[in-house]
Amino acid sequence: MHPTDPSRRRLLTGAAGLTGGLLIGGLLRPDPAHAAATPPRVYTRAEWNARPPTGAIRYLDRQPDHIVVHHTAGENTTDYSLAAAFRHSHWIQDLHMDRNGWIDSGQQLTISRGGYVMEGRSLSLRAITEGQHVSGAQTANHNDHTIGIENEGIYVSAPVPAKLFGSLVQTCAWLCATYDLDPFAAIVGHRDYVNTQCPGDVLYARLPELRQKVAAAMG
Repeated sequence: MHPTDPSRRRLLTGAAGLTGGLLIGGLLRPDPAHAAATPPRVYTRAEWNARPPTGAIRYLDRQPDHIVVHHTAGENTTDYSLAAAFRHSHWIQDLHMDRNGWIDSGQQLTISRGGYVMEGRSLSLRAITEGQHVSGAQTANHNDHTIGIENEGIYVSAPVPAKLFGSLVQTCAWLCATYDLDPFAAIVGHRDYVNTQCPGDVLYARLPELRQKVAAAMG
């Protein structure tokens, strides 16, 4: 387990007011780079045949201000197929519902090692499309203002597959454009909020690269 940097945590607490714009002369200005980004192909819950939630989904009339990057801490499979991606979504949902006792998958989006992007918690894709937010169960005490992306695998020492990382860039660019977020302030790792190993040392070390590539993808 890696302790969270308290200064980083304080920064995150106060960063929400700076996302979605540039601070110029003491005034927050809209960032024109947030105008557009090509959305990824997101496979819906119906396509991977998700179980229905066991309780009411909290659909919030607000936008998330941070994107939290996770790893699933599951097997680093070499099966990069769509069928394997669907199986992994089932594995996560079963783990979250049957072992953790949650009403549904905790995260809003999942990316497989083959680079497939899948809807996680019920109504997540609708909320993103409408510029709103579904409260998940992916970052304790911060679920109402963060959107979570689970990345298949465990990245304590193993490299991140290129297809997964490429889809993560595209997905984060889409979310930043949708919610008018600054990728340099908005994209964080799970360990920035919680005392956890997640998303693994290797993936966490690539977050600066992720932010740079997301910014480039946005214009």
